[in-house]
Amino acid sequence: MTDIINNKKRRDFIKGTSAAAVGAGTLAFPMIATAQTTSLRFQSTWPSKDIFHEYATDFAKKVNEMSGGKLKIEVLPAGAVVKAFDLLDAVSKGTLDGGHGVVAYWYGKNPAVALWGSGPAFGMDANQVLAWHNYGGGKQLLDEIYDSLNLEVESFLYGPMPTQPLGWFKKPVKGPQDLKGLKYRTVGLSIDIFTKMGLAVNALPGGEIVPAMDRGLLDAAEFNNASSDRLLGFPDVAKVCMLQSFHQASEQFEILFNKKKYAGLSAEQKAIIKYAAEASSAEMSWKAIDRYSTDYQEMQTKQGVKFYKTPDTILKAQLQAWDEVTKAKSEENATFKKVFESMRTFAKRTAKWQNDTSVDYKMAYNFYFGGKK
Repeated sequence: MTDIINNKKRRDFIKGTSAAAVGAGTLAFPMIATAQTTSLRFQSTWPSKDIFHEYATDFAKKVNEMSGGKLKIEVLPAGAVVKAFDLLDAVSKGTLDGGHGVVAYWYGKNPAVALWGSGPAFGMDANQVLAWHNYGGGKQLLDEIYDSLNLEVESFLYGPMPTQPLGWFKKPVKGPQDLKGLKYRTVGLSIDIFTKMGLAVNALPGGEIVPAMDRGLLDAAEFNNASSDRLLGFPDVAKVCMLQSFHQASEQFEILFNKKKYAGLSAEQKAIIKYAAEASSAEMSWKAIDRYSTDYQEMQTKQGVKFYKTPDTILKAQLQAWDEVTKAKSEENATFKKVFESMRTFAKRTAKWQNDTSVDYKMAYNFYFGGKK
């Protein structure tokens, strides 16, 4: 009988001890360390009023929301920490955790990087260049270039840009002869192309172009698109814009991370960044169609801007100049040649496919909006 009582007491003691432990664990739970928010300071290469800076914040917003607050990217405008063209080095050194820009801005590091944005890309549009980058070996080549330059960055290309205009002029240009001697702004490999065509070229960040034109330091300039150009004030200093050009017909954006900072993120956080970039690529494309077309229309109806198609003689002169420039670059720069040939091989197959299969959209547009059927 005594044994039965003792066993019962023992069971009650164990049961009570377990309950106490559970209770203590429950009380202590709020004290367990949870994953803290990782804050990342980014800078774009764009003025805060430019739609490109908006694209940068769109990407950050997706990362912030998809991570449930565990990642927090803050995007500062160009010049907040470093100058626009100094962004790559700042991210590599860890002065900034990341940034948003275009690969052509790093032309001075190695001319090969400009092939991702400057020139006709052998007839590929910007989306096809992104296809080459992601599926044709382009990403591996860009990573090799950054590694060879000892740049500690992780790069994500996204956001295919529509064809950029030849730019803003005081009066329409009717042929290559009208370009000779003009003081002109562009960037990347386009500098060599327009220099070959006889222009005096000056590379300036987006926020400095309109003031330079206003002071007469530039006769003409290109930046990118109707919305950016309007926001930056191009219609205030010129009323003529020449549409269509091969100098930057296939460009895209770049999201940069400091490599050590990126390596310290979890696999889940890295996946969020990857898919946020892809989602932002699609959203940017759709937003661009809506906003660029609206600003294109309103600059004509509200600001008196005249748009002209760039003459074919100028477009052909660009191709000839690009051919000469890229041949010379390939002979003096093995990396340039490697990228050039990789892109060319991909374009020969994919551009033919696109040209053969794409219907003439102008025919449908003219059928409905071009006058009497």
